Amino acid sequence: MTKQHLTVPDPNHAHDVPVESTFDFLNTDDLENGFRVDRIPTLDAALDWFVDRGVIHYEGAQRSRAQAAVDAAAGKRELARIQRVRASLREVADSIAEQRAPKVGALETVNRALHARQVIELLPAPDGVHVDHRHVGDPIDDALARLADPLVKELTGGHPERIRVCDNDTCRWVFYDTSRTGRRRWCDMATCGNQAKAARHRARKRGEVPTDGVNVEATTAAPN
Repeated sequence: MTKQHLTVPDPNHAHDVPVESTFDFLNTDDLENGFRVDRIPTLDAALDWFVDRGVIHYEGAQRSRAQAAVDAAAGKRELARIQRVRASLREVADSIAEQRAPKVGALETVNRALHARQVIELLPAPDGVHVDHRHVGDPIDDALARLADPLVKELTGGHPERIRVCDNDTCRWVFYDTSRTGRRRWCDMATCGNQAKAARHRARKRGEVPTDGVNVEATTAAPN
């Protein structure tokens, strides 16, 4: 008897999303010199971002654009939904980094988004069984579910303790700490890290103590 085997889907149609893409999504709600800037302020901008990151197919984005073109109110609701899921994912990421319980409403929003994740199923193939997937929700549902999924995977089988928020109060980007010690404080040493060190240097020259009460010398010596 011939043994059946599983055939895997086309690797060019992979739907796995790295956790860095999830953080990139959260960081579209940005701070610039301490002032909030939304990097995806319109539905068009959000759909472009999704397509660029490969979490939505171009055709699906075009369908969403066409629907918004004939129903402006629906387009506004779609943008509000994207922003709401983004804010809720950010709250979950912040709660992990700060080691506290997240707001219940944020969890409910993320859980609803996760319900639209793709479903893996087996289909018959001429030489055995084919592994495929189908989408549960609309293209935006699917994109949001795929962006939420890496956070779940990090919690269940990764290193959630390495999810961090930049210590620079005018940045506050979410990032994944890949340093050897796992004690990185800034999203980028070349920008936020250097700014913090320069500020500490100026404070030390003036003989000031940092506002958080930490000894300047001890702070300067802390690993990045």
